[in-house]
Amino acid sequence: MFEGYKVLFIEDDPPVRASLAQTLELEGLEVQACGSAEEALASIQPGAQLVVVTDVRLPGMDGLAVLDHVMATDAGIPVVLITGHGDIAMAVRAMRSGAYDFIEKPFAPERFVETVRRALDKRVLRVAVDELRAQLQRRSGIEAVLLGKSAAIEQVRAQILNLADTSADVMILGETGTGKELVARCLHDQSHRRDRHFVAINCGGLPEALFESELFGHEPGAFTSAAKRRIGKIEHANGGTLLLDEIETMPITLQIKLLRVLQERRLERLGSNDELPINVRFIAATKADLRALSEAQKFRGDLYYRLNVATLELPPLRERREDIPLLFEHFVTQACARYERPAPELTPQRLRELMAHDWPGNVREIRNAADRFVLAIGSGEGVSAAEAGAGLPSLAQHMDLVEKALIEQALRRAGGKVPVAMEMLGIAKKTLYDKLHRHAIDLEKFR
Repeated sequence: MFEGYKVLFIEDDPPVRASLAQTLELEGLEVQACGSAEEALASIQPGAQLVVVTDVRLPGMDGLAVLDHVMATDAGIPVVLITGHGDIAMAVRAMRSGAYDFIEKPFAPERFVETVRRALDKRVLRVAVDELRAQLQRRSGIEAVLLGKSAAIEQVRAQILNLADTSADVMILGETGTGKELVARCLHDQSHRRDRHFVAINCGGLPEALFESELFGHEPGAFTSAAKRRIGKIEHANGGTLLLDEIETMPITLQIKLLRVLQERRLERLGSNDELPINVRFIAATKADLRALSEAQKFRGDLYYRLNVATLELPPLRERREDIPLLFEHFVTQACARYERPAPELTPQRLRELMAHDWPGNVREIRNAADRFVLAIGSGEGVSAAEAGAGLPSLAQHMDLVEKALIEQALRRAGGKVPVAMEMLGIAKKTLYDKLHRHAIDLEKFR
């Protein structure tokens, strides 16, 4: 029943540790026995299939500190506290802080085993529920956030789902407006960190004088205006995800400090000598070529190579033109609701212009174009007649894309009913079926 799960047992008294570990093992439970809290910390990870059983009185880090660490790492991991001091007030505080249960010494082995089994039952159920929730989100959630049917965007979604539940830091590469922050949020929302903070910081939007305090925090008196303690963005994101957008603009002096945090997973607030353990997934986003910048001594090479482990490259909109009609209609729907306007009709001419434009501002630009379309204030700078047709490989490919998009739009509006779509498009039944076959359009998607 508990295959793959273990009991992380922390007890500093060797005879007691050996005896209670053996008691659990005789019940068929896997046990990892540790003589100190510090020895056990590495095993406490988000999503870990374990329960923690710890004595309260320990040398160094005590059982209550272990409880706080577990709650900050993954509040779904049950913690059972063992105390021999009969401190009911302490036990009540521990339960309020998230402890699953406590056992007062001396206790019968049967009660000990029963409590641990109940804790394991709870953990197994929590992991199963989380996995079910993740599966449901993977089926519908990410497709509803990262819109598109192109092979390029499907590959991005697959990479996100592959990386989301790992502990790997991620670097997102993409032009302005391709959705780097949206992808970072998807990585967070599809991971076991989803219940913790997602913190985004734009490295290019902070004055250099405030950057270090904003990122690392500070203690009172750390500098002239530091009247009270400030929790930095990294510490605020503990247990969750921190997005460092436009990381290429981070000052070189702070890149050194960030590299140390990435390597050690510990930080010091300004003005403090104490190191704080952190459990943060770092996501760096950039539109720049960091390798070229590092070779030009404008970005630290060691930080680049530390970040360049898992990379997500976002395609510009001009490389996934087949997604343009879907994105445009989605943003038109949003704009209609926001401005309380009816949806204007999207004409073939307008769609041709949309498909022909290069979209240098990518998804952000097409959203603005949809707003202007609903507000009936012209096509704006983005899609002028002079620009229509620029950037496409060939006229034939352009016409194929437009034709496919028009057919899919008609089918979507017709609910997949071929006769209605035929009438909308003004073509014969055989012609429509020939085009469905040529463009590999699946009717079932529209019914």
